[in-house]
Amino acid sequence: MMQETRLHPKDFIYPIFVMEGEDIRNPVESMPGIFQYSIDRLHEILDQVKEAGIGGVMLFGIPVQKDPQGSQAYAVDGITQRAVRYIRERYPEIYIVVDICLCEYTSHGHCGMVQGEQILNDETLPYLVKMAVSLAQAGADMAAPSDMMDGRVAAIREGLDQAGFTQMPIMSYSAKFASAYYGPFRDAAHSAPGFGDRKSYQMDFANGQEALREIAADIEEGADIVMVKPALAYLDVLKEAALSFDVPLAVYNVSGEYAMVKAAAANGWIDEKRIVTENLTAMKRAGAKIIITYHALDAVKWLG
Repeated sequence: MMQETRLHPKDFIYPIFVMEGEDIRNPVESMPGIFQYSIDRLHEILDQVKEAGIGGVMLFGIPVQKDPQGSQAYAVDGITQRAVRYIRERYPEIYIVVDICLCEYTSHGHCGMVQGEQILNDETLPYLVKMAVSLAQAGADMAAPSDMMDGRVAAIREGLDQAGFTQMPIMSYSAKFASAYYGPFRDAAHSAPGFGDRKSYQMDFANGQEALREIAADIEEGADIVMVKPALAYLDVLKEAALSFDVPLAVYNVSGEYAMVKAAAANGWIDEKRIVTENLTAMKRAGAKIIITYHALDAVKWLG
């Protein structure tokens, strides 16, 4: 009766990796229990999501062909566009969030256009807009830009509005830190940078006040939901954001956090159910209305 914070299946968004090909269900070795799916086998995971009553899915596409401009990110027949259409046709009740970023689609693995080894912020924005509009046209419900280019929320909002998608919300990765916790995701999404790192456009993990400024800027540009990523090492940032801004907050319980729990549980060092429930509750207690997590399906079972 006195419990202040309760988890619910609708709190969760479940990430799904979709790749080109047929009859594919590849295990991600660094993320036990997570798989890459071809579109013809997406039903295997979507049936589980539907039955669990989870709030939605977030799609990450893995194309076969990559180029410096990441053209498959905004192609009409791109892997993510086709996956969105598949879900929209067969699972109309599932809410579809699409990650807006070029790193999975560029041959160099960075989130924007490059010149030599320099990341070009302003030159990247039109490509992000094209991607968001393309996925909206395919039937996506929400755009979630994760690239961390300055000004991308305003550019995407304008682009969506001009294309007639004035009601499509934007969930911005506003405080996305340059973190070591992303390693397993890069295995899953085939998105490791080909040179350097992403510290020039993702945030210094030592900076909390800068994170609040980034969140404020994205709200000013039109973000409907703002996100803190990763989760566990940044709950202080999430809490400060909850106290400072009157907008819905999301948090991404990222691949490295997931992998550490799975590895410790496999060795019998921790109680996985209790640890996951405690971690997710801490995220919601700190202020998250939406929790993007690979634990979602297990967590719903444990919630009963």
